[in-house]
Amino acid sequence: MDAFDKLSAGGSTAGGEGIELAYKLAQENFIKEGNNRAVIATDGDFNVGASTDDDMEKLIEEKRKSGVFLTVLGFGMGNYKDSKMEILADKGNGNYAYIDNIQEANRFLGKEFKGSMFAIAKDVKIQIEFNPKHVQAYRLIGYENRRLKDEDFKNDAVDAGELGSGHTVTALYEIIPTGVESDYVPSDLKYTKVKTDESNYSDELATIKFRYKKPDGDKSIEIVNTIPNRKISLDNSSSDFKFTTAVAWFGLKLRDSKFISNSSTSDIRKLAKSGLANDDEGYRAEFVRLVDAVN
Repeated sequence: MDAFDKLSAGGSTAGGEGIELAYKLAQENFIKEGNNRAVIATDGDFNVGASTDDDMEKLIEEKRKSGVFLTVLGFGMGNYKDSKMEILADKGNGNYAYIDNIQEANRFLGKEFKGSMFAIAKDVKIQIEFNPKHVQAYRLIGYENRRLKDEDFKNDAVDAGELGSGHTVTALYEIIPTGVESDYVPSDLKYTKVKTDESNYSDELATIKFRYKKPDGDKSIEIVNTIPNRKISLDNSSSDFKFTTAVAWFGLKLRDSKFISNSSTSDIRKLAKSGLANDDEGYRAEFVRLVDAVN
């Protein structure tokens, strides 16, 4: 702690050199089957030596081969370089948090410390197949820069995400049920029309496949589950689902998405407020305040 207390800001930022040193120290103190991780706290404004996004990507892809995981903590405003932070975490078997206040610091480095600092799975991949009897079109909401080619799902050489202890991953899909008219569904296809009957797994909405490697492993393990075809209205859905939907809706609004017809901030806020249960730490209430700030 004395070393941290003596740190001060000033001069140029040799980010590449700092990363090299961090991994060098981590490798020198490497613990087999242990939790080996480098932690980088920065605003990402690297301006000496390796500093471009391409430089960072090449550097961190090489360093991840060492078996050392990475945590990137973002600080500051104004000259903050979010793109570099994301590249480092994405390509370096790592995670990323922006520390904008003491509450976020306590969450990431306190309450969720085990999940933030201890990876239980690496190269985590998810693939979902919808039953055409019930779904005629679908799209993944978000994760645009994390999508894989279909053939890469079973390719163990392709890098993917990491999962921390106690963490969960949420993927949202928007679907268009079979039989519903929509401008987003082509109606003049000749060769790809799907014929279904009662034998086509009528009680299943989709099949989801989950692949992962152990932190020190090289071969993936696959888990397969089916999702039952159940219709639940938004009003009757869980508070978690309501809040998650509000967050996704707000993100689409900020990006001026062509896929939403209603961009009312008050409606987003109303939905988020209906999902405030289980908010002992106040994180969901903080989101509502962000929506209010935009409004």
